[in-house]
Amino acid sequence: MRKLRSILFAGLLSAAASAAFAAADAKPFTLVLDPGHGGKDYGCVGKMTNEKTIVLNVAKMLGKMVDAAYGDSVRTVFTRPDDTFISLQERAAIANRAGGDFFVSIHVNSVDKRTRGRENIHGASVYTLGLHKSESNLGVAMRENAVMELEEDYSATYQGFDPNSSESYIIFELSQDANMKQSLEMASLMQGELTGYAGRADKDVRQAGFWVLWSTSMPSVLVELDFICNPAAERFLASEKGQRKCAEALFRAFKDYYGRHKQSLSDGR
Repeated sequence: MRKLRSILFAGLLSAAASAAFAAADAKPFTLVLDPGHGGKDYGCVGKMTNEKTIVLNVAKMLGKMVDAAYGDSVRTVFTRPDDTFISLQERAAIANRAGGDFFVSIHVNSVDKRTRGRENIHGASVYTLGLHKSESNLGVAMRENAVMELEEDYSATYQGFDPNSSESYIIFELSQDANMKQSLEMASLMQGELTGYAGRADKDVRQAGFWVLWSTSMPSVLVELDFICNPAAERFLASEKGQRKCAEALFRAFKDYYGRHKQSLSDGR
């Protein structure tokens, strides 16, 4: 009888373990999509349109593609589903509360109006958190981080961080990013698809100190689709065809990444 009870108990444990593993496997991969800017913050502005509109459209298209392809296996979470201003801090908080497995912040690039040849510059870049390899990388990070200045008492909220002071960025240079390998992998995949599939010029995978990447506790990238200050690039970005092409490029990269890591992601839950 004791032996029988042991066998039954072992069977129950085995069944419980199997159920636990099944539940873990059933937990969806959470992809957090972060359309930059929004509301009172237009982001970069062109002659036809603006950054906040372009990136929201691209993010929504991307989300629909992911939902259609993966159903309940992948959950998409938006930091903003509409034209609403969301602080950098809250964007990261939304991603962290959702238990995100990957964070993708989508943006459009530009350069200062005084820059010579600004209407000729073009191309996509995908950034991960890291050291400022060049002044141009630092400049892009400063511009994207400057959105915090639209918040009341932002200095207190961001603990004295000044988005316009290069000295403040030492916080990123000292940060040890445990998710760097996965972030760089996704960045390389997205850069490859934006150039190869969407036809954007290759402005490289880069690293810089974006607050929103530093504050998220998961692998993360920030995408700059192209330069809105370039008339040809703006026409592409403003068109439904161009926006869909960008969304499809990002989806193709995600599909590749998810396919490579599906088993390890399930094992690590």
